[in-house]
Amino acid sequence: MLIAFSVSPLGGGESVGDAVAEAVRVVRESGLPNETNAMFTLIEGEWDEVMAVVRRAVDVLAEQSPRVSLVLKADIRAGVTDAMTAKVAHIEARLGQG
Repeated sequence: MLIAFSVSPLGGGESVGDAVAEAVRVVRESGLPNETNAMFTLIEGEWDEVMAVVRRAVDVLAEQSPRVSLVLKADIRAGVTDAMTAKVAHIEARLGQG
């Protein structure tokens, strides 16, 4: 399973960087393959382990804010591993075909 998610506290002011960094820390400490970009964090693993990490990230923000926003997109495909890099490599290979 590959999940792209974004989590952010609501109602705590204009800057959310410190809080979001704490949520990303939860993901990185999980040991699951992950990648963070300007909009989302990707995480790959089995359903229960991935969803547990997302829940912990939300809980960390809920400790600091009365309201939390979560956006989540999932690619659920049995038997696939290393989707985070394989999908990108596949597209790059197609682009190189000219």
